[in-house]
Amino acid sequence: MTIAIWAAGAFTIVATASQVGSILIAVGRCRKRRAPAPPQTALGVLGLTRLLRRRGLFLGRTRSGRSIGAEAGVSIVRPVCGIENFGEETLRSGLELDYPNYEIIFCAAAANDPVVPLVQRLIADYPDVPARLLIGNDPISDNPKLNNVCKGWRAAAHHWVLMADSNVLMPRDYIGRLLAAWRPDTGLVASPPVGCRPDGFWAELECAFLNTHQARWQYVADSVGLGFAQGKSMLYRKSDIEKAGGIRRLGEEPAEDAATTKIVRAAGLRVRLVDAPFEQPLGYRAAREVWARQRRWARLRTASFKQFYMLELFTGGFVPLALAACVIAALELPAISLLVLFAIWYGAEAVLSYVAGWHLSWRSPFAWMLRDLLLPVLWVLGFFGSGVVWRGHHIRTVETESMI
Repeated sequence: MTIAIWAAGAFTIVATASQVGSILIAVGRCRKRRAPAPPQTALGVLGLTRLLRRRGLFLGRTRSGRSIGAEAGVSIVRPVCGIENFGEETLRSGLELDYPNYEIIFCAAAANDPVVPLVQRLIADYPDVPARLLIGNDPISDNPKLNNVCKGWRAAAHHWVLMADSNVLMPRDYIGRLLAAWRPDTGLVASPPVGCRPDGFWAELECAFLNTHQARWQYVADSVGLGFAQGKSMLYRKSDIEKAGGIRRLGEEPAEDAATTKIVRAAGLRVRLVDAPFEQPLGYRAAREVWARQRRWARLRTASFKQFYMLELFTGGFVPLALAACVIAALELPAISLLVLFAIWYGAEAVLSYVAGWHLSWRSPFAWMLRDLLLPVLWVLGFFGSGVVWRGHHIRTVETESMI
């Protein structure tokens, strides 16, 4: 019994140190950025950069010192499907970027999709932005999103291609920040989603999953050289994928981001994450919707990265805090000791949310605790089922060997 108590105590200490250490890493990577300054002249920043582009005078620079001239055009490929919460705002944000040389290609699978009139209206509102809507479906895989963006990838006019989901809220410096994260050994720059503007407790729970849990651990993995692609925002050098066999290769996994990760690593390159990830406004979420989405993602991670998925069981607070309660009771320590440990675990998440500028409310600690109660159940369910359903489409999840 004594050995079991000491083992449980040691595990709790290691888990708590891991919790705090991972949050410190995420704090360093996700510190809140200042909003871009408003235009200082009548012409405005956006108009000025476009004028410089036309005259061939624009010159930017990445943090690595590599110059980005007007020739560094970027094609944004944005799949759209249905009307989403904050859909007009997120789609409009891509047409108001402070970057001198980019195009947007919206991709819809069907002409009768209800989002098509909205996209057409937005394109008409910004005649100075090279934007178009492509309609059609290329059945190159079981992945409906990949089938939708395939035509946009092929139509992209620029060397850099940025796949961005329709619910990503793009800040004005969106493209510049992604390009700034590129290094000579990079094969992809991505950004995990960060939930904002939740409406109701279940949307708060989704923030708890997305922000201080999933995004945090993604930044930890990236910081040790094991970055994973995330499908919300992915910046490719088009030639890298073409050299690897073309966009069809992204259909070799159930999710295109998992396939991208393996292709990039097989080429001896790294997936990197942009500092300070981009937001996804949530709005109202039903409990069933949140649970179905988290289970789908768990199943996809199991299918593509099973070895890493095994470690996820140890990332939540339920097991270490339950063991801590047993140790405190066995050693007859003051009950306040457990309260202190809870304060350390969830206080650290509050610090991360505050410093990063992520959603934080009085309900957040309750959402974090419920998330940690659900994580072991979710982890087990990730091993069951032969496929997932995404927007009415069944996607097979045939397990594949991980690429470490």
